[in-house]
Amino acid sequence: MASFVDRVVLHVSGGTGGHGCVSVHSEKFKPLGGPDGGKGGDGGSVTFKVSDQTTTLLDFHHAPHRRGGNGQPGMGDWRDGKDGESLILEVPDGTVIKDKDGNVLADLVGIGSEYVAAAGGQGGLGNNALSSLKRKAPGFALLGIAGEDQDIVLELKSIADIALVGFPSAGKSSIIAAMSAARPKIADYPFTTLIPNLGVVQAGDIRFTMADVPGLIEGASEGKGLGHNFLRHVERCAAIVHVLDCAALEADRDPISDLAIIERELDKYDVDMSFAGTDGEVVPLNARPRLIALNKVDSPDGRDMAEFVRGDLEKRGYRVFEVSAASHEGLKALGYAMSEIVTAARKELAEVAVKVTPVILRPRAINETTFTIVREERNLSPLFRVRGEKAERWVEQTDFQNEEAIGYLADRLAKAGVEKELFRIGATPGDTVVIGGDNGMIFDWEPTMMGGAEHLAAPRGTDLRLLDLGDRPTRSQKRQEQQDRRDAKAAVRAEMDAERKAGIWTETHDREATKAQFIEADLAAEGESDDANATQN
Repeated sequence: MASFVDRVVLHVSGGTGGHGCVSVHSEKFKPLGGPDGGKGGDGGSVTFKVSDQTTTLLDFHHAPHRRGGNGQPGMGDWRDGKDGESLILEVPDGTVIKDKDGNVLADLVGIGSEYVAAAGGQGGLGNNALSSLKRKAPGFALLGIAGEDQDIVLELKSIADIALVGFPSAGKSSIIAAMSAARPKIADYPFTTLIPNLGVVQAGDIRFTMADVPGLIEGASEGKGLGHNFLRHVERCAAIVHVLDCAALEADRDPISDLAIIERELDKYDVDMSFAGTDGEVVPLNARPRLIALNKVDSPDGRDMAEFVRGDLEKRGYRVFEVSAASHEGLKALGYAMSEIVTAARKELAEVAVKVTPVILRPRAINETTFTIVREERNLSPLFRVRGEKAERWVEQTDFQNEEAIGYLADRLAKAGVEKELFRIGATPGDTVVIGGDNGMIFDWEPTMMGGAEHLAAPRGTDLRLLDLGDRPTRSQKRQEQQDRRDAKAAVRAEMDAERKAGIWTETHDREATKAQFIEADLAAEGESDDANATQN
């Protein structure tokens, strides 16, 4: 069973926000006290945080799906729903978070560093928050929206100052065990070390970290041995130390050829762009300061081989140290040489100001649109696709089982200028409009839906604009009905005036009859209008 995992693929998703509540306050002698529905709670987020108590990504290997808690729905009596529980995931220092395409999202270095990988969804507003002077008792609330979700890749890249590289069984783990308190597994067969080992070394007043790379052989870039899988753990290193085996038993191996093979493999490794220096440039592994450790000089053959190749290596510009992990010979000098390089690297980082991109704050334009509309073709018919964060969020918040909520959505889109833009690009009533992507909301556009819901008197939860067009009188019909009433009343007034002048309107029963005639004229006018509507339908 695996005990060390340094790369995992993880699916994270934020919690869904709770729905808003539709409620009307009621108490003794006050049955209709106004809307009191509360807001739904926000969904919980998924956050990664660096902890010094974690050294591996093994927990995520066993549980690759992580999700924040859902927000609770709002309640009556102005009570908001409880927010969903956020999930804080502890990761080792040096964890890099990437998206599925390999783009670096966060490089978590330093205890306490955090990154929100999936934000929780927003809770929906209750009808109390949606009420206004014109919409005093909303019969709807907004729905909670889903949280963010994505597939991410976690890669552990150790925080080390010095990297030990070399062939298997060259003695890298033995050197770490001899120079630090680390106790890696050591044996006399290749590929004993299967995971990177870290050790803290004290050289005078300087303390630094040293790491080894297991299983680097010829053809590692092609996947041979353990491949390049563990080279990511030395990307942050200030210097490379080549550990060369001077007592190798293979007849076709020698320190010079081993060094050439390892350097070719290091050349083929592309350092991640997230580890650029203060100047914005990425330093390849072979371009960093390098030291040579000729190991196993405690054996006669090892001593002779070290003396034979030392001159050639020094002519190439390397600093060479003859060491023995078994007898600790030369390790103190090697440690001080490492500390010099680490001190210089740290001093450079402290002196050179880190390039920080200045934040430019620009006020939003007054007439700036927060959406785009693109005309498409589907089945030889025009289709208009509306994309925008606000418009898509509004659709997700809408309860399409509630007519008043649909009317509220229409009002929001009209206020944002969607109707005006549809007119501008040539949309006509009845055209198909989609808000969102492939799974967006599809509807037939009807301009009369836009605007003015708060001025329409309708039962709670309904919207007169959603009635069938055949059940709704047109503007011309309304004007005609009003004119018919005016004509009928004018005719009755003229008749009454003529009777009064003739002296007929003198008795009480005459006044009652005239009043009845007035009412009858109104009813006749309304009846004619109803007949006209029935004929049109």
